[in-house]
Amino acid sequence: MEVINEEKLTRVSKKARLESRGKIITFICIAVMVLAAVSILYFVISKGLSTFFVNKVSFIDFISGKDWSPSKQDAAGNPLVGALPMIIGSFAVTLFAACIAAPLAIGAAIFMVEISPRFGKKVLQPVMELLVGIPSVVYGFIGLSVVVPFIREHISGSGFGIAAATVVLTVMILPTVTSLAVDAIKAVPRHYREASLALGATRWQTIWRVVLRSSRAGILTAIVFGMARAFGEALAVQMVIGNSAVIPISLFEPASTLTSILTMGMGNTVMGTLDNNILWSLAMVLLAMSLFFIIIIRFIGRRRKAK
Repeated sequence: MEVINEEKLTRVSKKARLESRGKIITFICIAVMVLAAVSILYFVISKGLSTFFVNKVSFIDFISGKDWSPSKQDAAGNPLVGALPMIIGSFAVTLFAACIAAPLAIGAAIFMVEISPRFGKKVLQPVMELLVGIPSVVYGFIGLSVVVPFIREHISGSGFGIAAATVVLTVMILPTVTSLAVDAIKAVPRHYREASLALGATRWQTIWRVVLRSSRAGILTAIVFGMARAFGEALAVQMVIGNSAVIPISLFEPASTLTSILTMGMGNTVMGTLDNNILWSLAMVLLAMSLFFIIIIRFIGRRRKAK
């Protein structure tokens, strides 16, 4: 009996050690992630605020200014660092891409889950996974080789502009939004559909009034997540938007976004100068918008759980 008790105690002690080691490893991983996130936030915010506290640039002029030329000054001696054209360009391509991708993604998700699950699982799902895995530079190169010449020859302008960037971003975020929308529709309980059909509703009435309404929060989360990805996309947009720091008056004229200006200018500035600090200010605005999208996603998720 004593030998058996000793063996049991040995096993219990080994399990306790393994559990304590697992907790320690998990805590270290979480601590590293939190430290990395806090460090990134502190670095970007501190660098971004240097424009306003060190270089004495007005925040109002930065947000509402229309001229972007950090190396030049206006008649009053203030640097021309208006970020309004890039902010408008970023929001324009994001909203247009979301407006086009959202109905296409929802329709594809409904087809894959409600209408033809077998075909969707065998054909469409692998296609979506393939599109998700394609690098953004490939999308940008295709847009530069196909979309831009098509717009130039068949519509108007040089081909570069918000329209070309919208087409590229729509294709980029479509598989992501579709995959998340599929998961949201699949999460609707089966007895919801059975109850609706038992009451005499048609399949389309069930999809429209039961399935989509029940999965509304998940679909909204998918759309916002796609918008967050579109807002932060850099290389593909830079290749097709034209990178002209002016307020766009047409979808077919060159424009710019926050990310395109960042990717072009960050390697050509000296750390600590106004030209460099103002780019960090653009990065801070981009970070703030990304956090805003995350807050919206979490808010929608909480409302979904509350229901």
